[in-house]
Amino acid sequence: MRTKRCGNVPIGCRGALSLLLSLADAHFGLGSSGKTFTGGRTYDRPPQCMPIPDDLRLCHDVGYGSMLLPNLLEHETMAEVRQQAGSWVPLLHKNCHADTQVFLCSLFAPVCLERPVYPCRWLCEAVRDGCTPIMESFGFPWPRMLHCDQFPQDEVCISTPNTTEARQPKVCPPCEDEMKTDVILEHMCASEFAIKTKIKEVKRENSDRKVILQKRRKALKFGSLRKRDLKKLTLYLKNGADCPCSQLDNLSNTYLIMGRRVDKQHLITGIHKWDKSSKEFKKTIKKLESHKCPTFESLFK
Repeated sequence: MRTKRCGNVPIGCRGALSLLLSLADAHFGLGSSGKTFTGGRTYDRPPQCMPIPDDLRLCHDVGYGSMLLPNLLEHETMAEVRQQAGSWVPLLHKNCHADTQVFLCSLFAPVCLERPVYPCRWLCEAVRDGCTPIMESFGFPWPRMLHCDQFPQDEVCISTPNTTEARQPKVCPPCEDEMKTDVILEHMCASEFAIKTKIKEVKRENSDRKVILQKRRKALKFGSLRKRDLKKLTLYLKNGADCPCSQLDNLSNTYLIMGRRVDKQHLITGIHKWDKSSKEFKKTIKKLESHKCPTFESLFK
């Protein structure tokens, strides 16, 4: 927990979010629509306070009802915000830090204030440190657009009571085996390829687990894979040497395995038992062909 001077006002910054919401509601019309703001930035059109739509899944339940548009990531339309924010919903579901939603929404759907108020640097650092291991396990780095050095330390900024609290994953992130369509589709969207196969052997290799497949394998989604790559494919569970993965405890099953190529490795981003008896799994397989994914590649750079 940190207490800092925020601007010229001594504030316990971990309570700054609720304070800012009160200020916004009292002085800047947080709950109103169509109010024009100027914050020293240049846009094609003046920033406005807009209702947060229900289909903005990342932020619709963040705790306030209106947002500034253009936002602090310079998205100028609600359609652009929806598209870009949608890529972060799977990370929110991983519960890597208690304040992931507050941090992301302070940028994607900022509180309506007269001047832009950014997240505090230590909030960014706490969320980054909690979520980077999970992002890396899916082959994504912490993106440049969220580098924490750009956010303020000694000004009014957004923080929360849980800034230092990180959550340790109960299982290796790609091994979360909820047999739910949304979960499997999220894993698919974070993947370049998907195969149906059995596993021959699992070995520990440094901090990873090396997964050697049986010869018989069927590609459901090739992505960057070529047919000759499929024949000699070896997979890795990134940073998975010590976290639980129940799927790798029993190698007699057939699996749906999804992955991405990162550097010279093919990383597992999702692994699910191929369960023909599950109606949910059958429904998921049918939806795979038509499902449209968010634009991960443009974001996580």
